[in-house]
Amino acid sequence: MRRSASDMQIPLVNDSPVNARMPEDTDHLLERAGQGDDAAASRLLHRSRDRLRRMVQMRMDPRIATRIDPSDVIQEAMIVAVRRLPEYVATRPIPFYPWLRRITWDKLQHLHQQHIDAEKRSVRREQPRWDLPDNSVSQLAKLAGGSFSSPSAAAIREETCQRLRKALAQLNDLDREVLLQRYLEHMSIHEIAAGEDVSEASIRMRHLRALRRLKSLLQQKEQQP
Repeated sequence: MRRSASDMQIPLVNDSPVNARMPEDTDHLLERAGQGDDAAASRLLHRSRDRLRRMVQMRMDPRIATRIDPSDVIQEAMIVAVRRLPEYVATRPIPFYPWLRRITWDKLQHLHQQHIDAEKRSVRREQPRWDLPDNSVSQLAKLAGGSFSSPSAAAIREETCQRLRKALAQLNDLDREVLLQRYLEHMSIHEIAAGEDVSEASIRMRHLRALRRLKSLLQQKEQQP
């Protein structure tokens, strides 16, 4: 039986998935880094690279993906993080990974603005302000639970991805961010709330509302002739 995009049942990710849980020695390393231990600071930054790389790869606009290497984004973010680390250690306003992710995200957004704004000025037609790589949309489409291995299933996947991309673009920015951080980056509710400077209760509410809104948008698109 053909599975429709609106049948999507995105499974909830545990609030503390294994790949989102900071190692128990993070506080100890932060204390050492605050005392000027360069090795501790290097270890803290290095072990977050894989998560940051995934974030950059999954969130980089395809219009700039051929011009910017994710490693370069992370490297520039690490330079900023090293400079800001003493101040962070002294205050610790949010958990370590959301703080480091925010620096990396700001760097990625800056590069988006530089390249895409320049591209918009060079062409007349209006281009979307926000977009995701095809692979990221495919990852979200897989959460529908279907198998896309056969040729016919691959066609269904393509249709599902197109519907999903359009529906995501219609969500407001924070609701969309909650879903993408949750299901593409596998961040916990605690991490998302810290990074967005809102309460965990607010993120939980937005998470549920965004899922309902997304399903509603997908249903509307299926009903259109």
